[in-house]
Amino acid sequence: MASESQLQAKRPVSASLAGPYGHPFHPILVTVPIGAWVASLVFDIASHVVHRPGFLTQSSEWLIALGVLGALLAATVGFLDLFAVPTGTPAFRTALVHMTLNLLVTAAYVVNYLWRHGDYTAGRSVATGPLVLSALSVAVLAVSGYLGGRLAYRYGVRVADEDTQAEGYTTVPGSSSWTSPH
Repeated sequence: MASESQLQAKRPVSASLAGPYGHPFHPILVTVPIGAWVASLVFDIASHVVHRPGFLTQSSEWLIALGVLGALLAATVGFLDLFAVPTGTPAFRTALVHMTLNLLVTAAYVVNYLWRHGDYTAGRSVATGPLVLSALSVAVLAVSGYLGGRLAYRYGVRVADEDTQAEGYTTVPGSSSWTSPH
């Protein structure tokens, strides 16, 4: 039986802003900064391999900017999800660390963008400093992503309760001859 605190963490503060029950917006929105920043790191590294790296350096800068914008949107929705988690709980403490790491990574990418802004016009590879900052930022992002997974999969934050989940496992006689491979 789920406690009142557990049920509270599953319900959105604002369904229109944070996503309806069982369909939070935060997990889908975080794919934008994660994808953009990982791709920018790949482009940074690749800029040291190709003959004319300017296009990779420029693309990486654009991906960083896209990631920052996506992170701000994801953070806004994630902040709403944080309000649903009862204070003083392990889930709340995990959410605070998750949020803090994400804000630090976003700030690091703002610095990284400003550091390298316009550097691609010289047609050179990404400088060592911004490349290292990107690598460290992606590493911290991975830790934060682990904590985000812990919030959803261990603590069930914004995940449908077990009774709702059970609907997906009821069988309807005669509806399908296919059976699970397990």
